Amino acid sequence: MRTDGGHGGGAGRVDAPAADAAGARGGHDLRHHGDAEVRDDGSALTDLAVNVRAGTPPPWLRERIAASLTGLAAYPDGRAARAAVAARHMLPVERVLLTAGAAEAFVLLARALKVRRPVVVHPQFTEPEAALRDAGHCVDRVLLRAEDGFRLDPAAVPEDADLVVIGNPTNPTSVLHPAASIARLARPGRVLVVDEAFMDAVPGEREALAGRTDVPGLVVLRSLTKTWGLAGLRIGYLLADPGTVEELERAQPLWPVSTPALAAAEACVSSQALAEAAHAAHRIAADRAHLVAGLREFGSDGLHVVEPSEGPFVLVRLPRAAAVRRHLRDLGFAVRRGDTFPGLDEDWLRIAVRDRATVNRLLQAVDRAITLSRD
Repeated sequence: MRTDGGHGGGAGRVDAPAADAAGARGGHDLRHHGDAEVRDDGSALTDLAVNVRAGTPPPWLRERIAASLTGLAAYPDGRAARAAVAARHMLPVERVLLTAGAAEAFVLLARALKVRRPVVVHPQFTEPEAALRDAGHCVDRVLLRAEDGFRLDPAAVPEDADLVVIGNPTNPTSVLHPAASIARLARPGRVLVVDEAFMDAVPGEREALAGRTDVPGLVVLRSLTKTWGLAGLRIGYLLADPGTVEELERAQPLWPVSTPALAAAEACVSSQALAEAAHAAHRIAADRAHLVAGLREFGSDGLHVVEPSEGPFVLVRLPRAAAVRRHLRDLGFAVRRGDTFPGLDEDWLRIAVRDRATVNRLLQAVDRAITLSRD
């Protein structure tokens, strides 16, 4: 693990005006996301680049959203959805902020909080750093290393960092950090942002910090778009102390979350939905084990899977990964390139977990793509 502070390596600061097409240092395009892999010809591809759970939203959720359309003439009223999210985490409503997806929460944090030294723990979802840079902040990075299994060492985070961002389980590494290790990052005067967008895909949500009130400066982000297939609706929420919630809420525009999204939020934290999500988490874990076992068969070809994987995706390193990815597209499969994540390069790919039949077809395609990449 190392701290990457900018030019020339070592610790330091980064000159960070607005993010450009290349994103940040090292040529990483911080604004490249999995949907770009299927944007133009996605209908012809089996999508393993985007981490939205397949087969969603379920019919009962579509019906709840459709029923909300009769109320579109009125301005959105988020009180019921906010209360439902608070009850789901056994928190007072003052600790809940509904957002237009987790991405909006990152923008609010970047714009509203007065911080001097923000640090982002990478490799992880790149939008937090992009939002901070766009807001004019100088951003330091702590890069987790493959040799360490991309595990967190809290001591590697600079002591004077007053904003720390980390994902758990982390996208794209699929590493689930112990909650105790993340909590060790908390300090008086520091905001600790934990992106738990994929935590509901972890059986039992073990290592979750959502609902904790004993960790100073803790801000937990949750997304409802991944598990429930609502990426096009944009709904998520933030859990924090009331003062932080109030500060971020002032930075939001009026009525930031639409009526259909509010209906979805209320539905997705119901007891029925939580039971369905828990069942899906166990199914994802079984399907992921099948995917990992199949990928291990390519070890003699130099393919390495980051393990243990705990999210609805796996990260792999293999020779000629860029060529393999192109051949996979020709064979009908879209996977996520890894070189846009700080700390990774073009030897890395992220693969979403799918059902066994889809995985079996993918594994056949991987075999063919590796062979073609040698030609």
